[in-house]
Amino acid sequence: MFQNLKIQEEEDVKETRTKETWLSRALSPASLLPGMVIGFFLGLWVELPKGGFSQGGSSPSSSYEEHHPKQQHSLKSKKGNAGERKLGNLGSGSSSSSSLPPESADNSGELKMVFVVRQDLKMGSGKIASQCAHAAVGIYHELLSRQRVLLKKWEDCGQPKIVVTCKNQHELNELRSKAERVGLPTFTVADAGRTQVAAGSKTVLVIGPGSKASVDAITRHLRLL
Repeated sequence: MFQNLKIQEEEDVKETRTKETWLSRALSPASLLPGMVIGFFLGLWVELPKGGFSQGGSSPSSSYEEHHPKQQHSLKSKKGNAGERKLGNLGSGSSSSSSLPPESADNSGELKMVFVVRQDLKMGSGKIASQCAHAAVGIYHELLSRQRVLLKKWEDCGQPKIVVTCKNQHELNELRSKAERVGLPTFTVADAGRTQVAAGSKTVLVIGPGSKASVDAITRHLRLL
């Protein structure tokens, strides 16, 4: 009986030594590194056919657009609508500018700008002030993108501005046509219609900047506001 126990203990010791030897060999650098390299390449071989890795350096956003075109179009539409609403709050305008005649581009003469306000709309003083502000911002952006030299000359003159009145939209349109025929920059504000006037009403016309002589030839008969 004691002999059998001894034999069993010897077998257990041998088995334990065998397991320790196998584990040591498996965790040794000589065995571990080749296994990691083989595993890495096996992973590539499995993932590439599935398209698991991005091709051509495509970003996550481009992949989303390809697989979810409807959602992406919806997001773009919402952004576009938000931009339109923002512009609507400021009102809208149109502009026309062309090459200036010699008298308007005269370096020695003073440049001026005139704001023409419609009387028939009977706008309050605050409304007129806001519409003139829209007009000033509108013509400034037009000049900034198309006629920077003229804008700089006007600024160097101290940015002279005069506010006058006209009777109605018909007279406003005539003044604009005359200004455009001689090459003066113009900008017309169309109100959004939130207060006092109907939507789309042409409230203020800007003429200039241009030489004092060319602007006065069109606006000198108008009354100061």
